[in-house]
Amino acid sequence: MPDTPEPTISWDRGSGTIRFIDQTLLPERCEVVSCGTVERLILAISRLEVRGAPALGVAGGMGVALAAGKCRAATRDAFLREVEGAAARIAATRPTAVNLSWGVNRVLARVTEAADPAEARRIAVMEAVTMAEEDRATCMRIGDNGVPLVPDGATILTHCNAGALACTEWGTALGVVRSAARAGKRVKVIACETRPLFQGSRLTAWELSRDGIDVTVIPDGSAAYLMRRGEIHLVLVGADRITRDAVFNKIGTYMHAVCARHHRIPFYVAAPRSTFDLRSGEDGVTIEERERSEVSRCGGRTLVPDEARVKNLAFDATPLSLVSAIITEEGVLRPPYRIGSPAST
Repeated sequence: MPDTPEPTISWDRGSGTIRFIDQTLLPERCEVVSCGTVERLILAISRLEVRGAPALGVAGGMGVALAAGKCRAATRDAFLREVEGAAARIAATRPTAVNLSWGVNRVLARVTEAADPAEARRIAVMEAVTMAEEDRATCMRIGDNGVPLVPDGATILTHCNAGALACTEWGTALGVVRSAARAGKRVKVIACETRPLFQGSRLTAWELSRDGIDVTVIPDGSAAYLMRRGEIHLVLVGADRITRDAVFNKIGTYMHAVCARHHRIPFYVAAPRSTFDLRSGEDGVTIEERERSEVSRCGGRTLVPDEARVKNLAFDATPLSLVSAIITEEGVLRPPYRIGSPAST
């Protein structure tokens, strides 16, 4: 189990607040934030203090519970209007990752079923906590299902962070790595630094180092050459949304998939069913574009002239034709990836 002070995100029943690890501070220090308002949660999500598709799903659900707990409207109708408004603001914070809106809608549906505000507050917390517990179990099953795909002695390339920090615990892509190591397989990980916010070098390397798993950080642009040299045996990434024709993940994933296909290296995606959105195709998904400063500045230095434009896309889309298999809690899927999904119903 990852050596973190507590789960990445959890509900504090005593204070009625959300507790989460502030991932913007890693790897220099690990601090846990107590979040008591919807506005603070929205800021945390937008700043990537909380990030990763499964963790965002749990955060969304807990955000609705937080809104319900803070609402003091006297009537059921007024209560629902206020909570629904808060839910809409939370869901809109990051548009590409489907789990955020999925988590919001799941708890909101339970709230609307309640007879009165008091019952709604109680049910919202129960549902949000259940989501967190389910996420832990789901990640463990994803990890175990992926073990047969990892040869003993494999060197695995991964991009961004799909580990315990992206979930409640254990992780999706890194959950497979952890499960393989627990099964006795000798595995090594090559973590792309993942510019511009370095989720690979800051987060993935931090997690795996604390677990005692061999990890090497590389510049993003060197992955293809290492594939050509035979130093990478498979690529394993997470996902923020899986549509009927593409996998949406951190920008740079598509590049790795193209290079893996050229070098005849398996390209695997590990994700829960809640990440599937089979109602949508690639063209129907909004790709989040983040602020200029993430690219133009680093470490207090200006890296881009003021006169130059910056295009900072947070995600890209990898066609399913480039994906060797998708590892879910229900098993390993291969083309043509026909599966139902909670997110598609």
